[in-house]
Amino acid sequence: MKATLMLTAALAALALQTQAQSATPAPRAAADQIATAQGPLTVQPITHGSVVFSWNGKTIYVDPYGGAEAYAGLAAPDVVLITDIHGDHLDPKTLAGLSLNKAMLVVPQAVADQLPAQYRAQARILRNGQRLDTLGLSVSAVPMYNLPETADSRHPKGRGNGYVLTLGGKNVYLSGDTEDVAEMRALKRIDVAFVCMNLPYTMDEQQAAQGVLAFKPGIVYPYHYRGQNGLSDVAAFQKTVQAANRKIDVRLRDWYPTAK
Repeated sequence: MKATLMLTAALAALALQTQAQSATPAPRAAADQIATAQGPLTVQPITHGSVVFSWNGKTIYVDPYGGAEAYAGLAAPDVVLITDIHGDHLDPKTLAGLSLNKAMLVVPQAVADQLPAQYRAQARILRNGQRLDTLGLSVSAVPMYNLPETADSRHPKGRGNGYVLTLGGKNVYLSGDTEDVAEMRALKRIDVAFVCMNLPYTMDEQQAAQGVLAFKPGIVYPYHYRGQNGLSDVAAFQKTVQAANRKIDVRLRDWYPTAK
């Protein structure tokens, strides 16, 4: 009996140690804070196209990807936004490692169709042009797609969603996978923008810069900038934008810290 109890205790200690190791966060960039009318918005870069927002007691995950360890130490999400069906946006393995019991998943129809069965009851479907008001914030779905529009496009119009979050009087734009389409250029009163730039999937740095100069966000974060040939030149993007409009605050953050 004594030996059995000792073995049980040893196994329990090993399990706790394993759990602690799995909870060790992966390297990630430092968080930023942006003032809103209802307290600070914390912006935590994760990796590639994934970012976590904390605001007014709520936590929002965008495109959880890269393994659950990347989210260790962060509060469980109240809302999860997923932009598209590709594996760097809809990542079932990462979802399975997160605590999603209380989360609402805001997704386009194409993502809803591919969600693992256990999450479908938590999904709220938004199509381009639709808006959802929940938990004191609003989520608007905006088009994201490749140019020119073709039947074999990697990102056809209407399948995926970019999003505009409105919280505490601030508008936050998440581009998803897009080029500098007319709908992005026509955005108004965007305070914070997250804009992709990775060939051949979306657009290059110069396209992204011209799009940003058209809708003039207060702050812009280049994200989702890993392409087939490595990382895009986000410094060139910053230089182009600020040479034309110094009022736009271009914030370069390391979205790929484990790549070093």
